[in-house]
Amino acid sequence: MMKWIFGIMTVIGIAVFTARGDGAGALNALVKGGESAVELSISLAGSYMFWMGVMNIADEAGLVKKLAKLMRRPLNLVMPDAGEAAAPVTLNLAANFFGLGNAATPFGIEAMKKLDKGDGRASDDMAMFIALNSSAIELLPASVIAVRTACGSASPYDIVLPTFIASAAAAAAAVISCRLLARVFK
Repeated sequence: MMKWIFGIMTVIGIAVFTARGDGAGALNALVKGGESAVELSISLAGSYMFWMGVMNIADEAGLVKKLAKLMRRPLNLVMPDAGEAAAPVTLNLAANFFGLGNAATPFGIEAMKKLDKGDGRASDDMAMFIALNSSAIELLPASVIAVRTACGSASPYDIVLPTFIASAAAAAAAVISCRLLARVFK
């Protein structure tokens, strides 16, 4: 579906540039946009590879299981039936905590598979996990910092405290909303 949307947007953009008599401007914008996308992707790749490597090393060293064990009690407060999904849930939330949303995705998929009861409906724990994942508390928004650095920001780390405060408030609102809605729609 997205390929159609982007294709239509590209055709409309070229048509508008051409109608304005600036077909060369359309081609220049396409080339410049492609260049910028490649530069940004390469600059983000290093950050993602580093953190994914750290996560894999932590997993192979057994730190993930220790982290899951450490987080079991706090996790039980919001997701009492997490069970064996505690480890991937913890990894997903940890990846989001460090601002690595894309690195969190595989852990999120694994967590949802383990939370699924097979009845075709989302459980309260699945809904809570989606709420926590969507409003993830970020201590270090690594992706945003990498983008700000790649774009030449003079102070790319100025967003750390505001991001932490906003994401903590969003997570608290998500947990409260999820709890209230779980009671209403039992």
